[in-house]
Amino acid sequence: MQEAAPATEGDGGHGSRRAPRKHRLLRWSSATLAVLILAVAGTGYLYYRHLNSNIEQDDLNLGDNKVAEPTPNAAGQTPLNILLIGSDARDSKENQELGGAKETFGSTPLADVQMLLHLSADRSNLSVVSMPRDTLVKIPKCTDPDDGKVYAASNGRVMANQSLGHGGPGCTVATWQELTGIHIDHFMMVDFSGVVSMADAIGGVPVCVDANILSRDSQGHGSGLKLKKGTTSVKGEQALQWLRTRYGFEDGSDLARAKAQHMYMNSMVRELRANATLSSPNKLRRLAEQATKAVTVDTGLGTVKKLYDLSNELRGVQPDRITMTTMPNRYVGARVEPTEDAEQLFRLVREDIALDGKDAKKATAEKADDASADPAAAKDEIGVLVQNGTRTDSLAAARGRASTVSALLVDKGYTKAVSDRSASLSEAKTLVRYPSAELEGDAQAVAKSLGIPLSSVKKSTEVSGVTLVVGADWREGTTYQAAKEDNTTPKTAEALNGADESACMHVNPGFTW
Repeated sequence: MQEAAPATEGDGGHGSRRAPRKHRLLRWSSATLAVLILAVAGTGYLYYRHLNSNIEQDDLNLGDNKVAEPTPNAAGQTPLNILLIGSDARDSKENQELGGAKETFGSTPLADVQMLLHLSADRSNLSVVSMPRDTLVKIPKCTDPDDGKVYAASNGRVMANQSLGHGGPGCTVATWQELTGIHIDHFMMVDFSGVVSMADAIGGVPVCVDANILSRDSQGHGSGLKLKKGTTSVKGEQALQWLRTRYGFEDGSDLARAKAQHMYMNSMVRELRANATLSSPNKLRRLAEQATKAVTVDTGLGTVKKLYDLSNELRGVQPDRITMTTMPNRYVGARVEPTEDAEQLFRLVREDIALDGKDAKKATAEKADDASADPAAAKDEIGVLVQNGTRTDSLAAARGRASTVSALLVDKGYTKAVSDRSASLSEAKTLVRYPSAELEGDAQAVAKSLGIPLSSVKKSTEVSGVTLVVGADWREGTTYQAAKEDNTTPKTAEALNGADESACMHVNPGFTW
């Protein structure tokens, strides 16, 4: 990791080059905690209705573009993707008392914590991808569902955390989908006070530092976290300090803070599984009360029942099948941008390949054998639209590719194949898309005839018939050669396994006592 200059605890990025913005907030762990705990919180219909009334709801996606849902596996299952958002809003007495700067009261909130939680289709494993808050992205056009205000797409790249101010969490969802190509099913957003109240209810979460730490410099910047070397159980405000700390952890960057958050979350999940104190009905009731007040969700998760159902799915994943990662990135001044490894990580999530590597071979085999049960029509009855998707960020579209490949299909007996000369798309890989189940067999037949793997045959609501997109991996020639894919998690994602109890944060020598 590149060395970064010391940074103000609440500023907008990794180093002191950023204008200060005090007291950044909240870490995603409280959102997942809310999901896990609500599973045991039901105590009667009236109370159930009361908890439902606590939950704030907002629209899922405020952008114009939609990402197709993933194709179900052989068992008909699909993955579940949930975006966890930590807002820096400080518009409550509780949040002000926990460190909110008075000068920012009433200002536009920022999505200072963004983590994508991916639950595999077979519900065997869980992957988490953190995005640093100052990642440079293009925010798409978003429309506020409350007042109809339209926020124009960003002029160039801006910090990802600004997306929340473009109409709400649904614009953060839209931004993630545009960047990653991952279909997002739900979001959960939390704020300051929720972390404290729920951490208290758990009874403490063990965390580790490799030296005494005091997160405070001579000018008073820092979270105030003070711990002795070794393992300490933190809760309440001290837990919040751990999750906010940047001064004192490693190079003082947002990346180091994300690593500390991953350690906390892994430890919290283990603690929830083993903590018998949560058998107390009163504690569960208090925790349910605080959890429902702290969370804002999309309408698809807007009741305790829906959160309960979700929690049941999450609870089935064992800690050793949970993988925490940070989006691979490189510095651009004081900001960061995704690298090629980031696209590799996004692809693994899109294709539902476990980041722990334990089922990558199984997933590949399943995709290869996942032939449609619906037989294909005769070749001369299958209509195929061929599009040129060979354009890349650095190369113009290869001329005539749609015409060349459509002619190739005609020679193979697909006489209804035609080229689409109006579209110049950009796809890294060659794909065959189809709109509905009854055309899956036709789409797979077209793919097989050209040597395109079945893993590249995708259901999509964006097409009206079988559509072949010639990607940047087939810019010339008449024989498609699928590249051998690397399905390992990039080392630059700094993966942390959920069962790793040895993880310990490195303390910067300048912040010891």
